[in-house]
Amino acid sequence: MIETEISKGIIQTYFNKLEKNLQLDVAIVGGGPSGIVAAYYLAKAGLRVALFDRKLSPGGGMWGGAMMFNQVVIQQEAMDIIREFDIRYEPFEENLYTVDSIESTSSLLYHAVHAGATLFNCYSVEDVIFKDNRVNGVVVNWTPVLREGLHVDPLNVLAKFVIDGTGHDSEISKVVARKNGIRLDTPTGAVAGERSLDVVEGEREVVAGTKEIYPGLYVCGMASSAVSGTPRMGPIFGGMLMSGKKVAEQLIARLKG
Repeated sequence: MIETEISKGIIQTYFNKLEKNLQLDVAIVGGGPSGIVAAYYLAKAGLRVALFDRKLSPGGGMWGGAMMFNQVVIQQEAMDIIREFDIRYEPFEENLYTVDSIESTSSLLYHAVHAGATLFNCYSVEDVIFKDNRVNGVVVNWTPVLREGLHVDPLNVLAKFVIDGTGHDSEISKVVARKNGIRLDTPTGAVAGERSLDVVEGEREVVAGTKEIYPGLYVCGMASSAVSGTPRMGPIFGGMLMSGKKVAEQLIARLKG
């Protein structure tokens, strides 16, 4: 029966994909632009990388632009990334460009997958694997299971490194610090929490704060601002893209250097 074959095709190919990603070089938590860019560069370097996003449609806040005006501003420093992802752009003011947010998010996702990254949507990471004072992977469950409060045990995914790309909430960093009684490489030893908006300083600090904050755990994007207590950014996305590229370069140097 064709109905049975359709179901078999979905089930068999999905679980083949899942099985191939139970042991990773890098697990990325959060599907915002910084995490997607990181996935692209890591996969392009030949590393096994999977991204886990709790939403049905990965992409974070980039889909909506600013206040649902679906245009995005990018500064000059990030334009090499825009060009690499083949995103169309228009000059606006000196050193500033505008791009369509829907085209941009779609292109980031398309290029990441075609570079070899695997993206899992509707997955929530509720914990990490923690051994020998190091983060060694992630603990995943279906997002609807957690939202409904169902008592369903999760699965484990091993990874040499984990990237917290969960944005303002910096969920993975909070879990690691809270559950294991350790100090993160942040000003407070914990998640400091982002400060109020300062566009220029926020853009600079989101890239500067992209780093390893505990053995095996890196932060990028707004999570790097949240853990370090630096200002949030405005509706400008260049820093997010540069943060994703930076964390990928750091990990490529460690895994392939």
